[in-house]
Amino acid sequence: MDKVCVITGVGPGTGAALARRFAAGGYKVAMLARNPDRLAELERAIPGSKAYACDVSVEANVRDTADAVTRDLGPADVVIHNAVGGAFGTFLDIKPEVLNANFQTNTMGLLYLAQALVPAMIARGRGALIATGNTSAQRGRAAFAGFAPTKAAQRILAEAIARDAGPKGVHVAYVVIDAVIDLAWTRERFKDRPDDFFIKPAAIADEIFHLAHQDRSAWSFNVEVRPFKEVW
Repeated sequence: MDKVCVITGVGPGTGAALARRFAAGGYKVAMLARNPDRLAELERAIPGSKAYACDVSVEANVRDTADAVTRDLGPADVVIHNAVGGAFGTFLDIKPEVLNANFQTNTMGLLYLAQALVPAMIARGRGALIATGNTSAQRGRAAFAGFAPTKAAQRILAEAIARDAGPKGVHVAYVVIDAVIDLAWTRERFKDRPDDFFIKPAAIADEIFHLAHQDRSAWSFNVEVRPFKEVW
């Protein structure tokens, strides 16, 4: 039986790369995002994938989508929370409703996914739940007041889930992507930077695929990836 991977936040970068990598690894891939048109294009391009329009910040939407994925493809073996809400601004600039919206996507979205899909993994005694993050989960820079608190909360929630679900056979991990991801808009913004300044979405996907298949005698929780020249 094919395994099933559920990926949120599937867009042209990391999400699409993850979908391609897990499809190539023999998975049926459920691709979740709010943009149905972009998902439909990826569904046509990636064999074994199926698109689901879903706003992970809405609990009922996540539960309905999880039920649809289970019905269409089967129970999830791997769940990757890659959807992200972000905004720049100091604590004086940021609007409270923006911070709350980002919290709903980044942190509550992870909770909704875990509550909807992890119990079946626990019942089977296997599975993986992985969240993608960045260095905002580890530090609160001045202009990240509308973003960093939500990513820090996301990381701590993932750790709490890991301490509960891990001994029951479910591998939970948090991946800090300490880099500028190689995308069309980031290339335009950082047009003076060389190729090795950027992290490749396919390389991120390879590492997450490896993480999802670690031997249970050597599971990782905190994982950091960055280009070899990145200052840290």
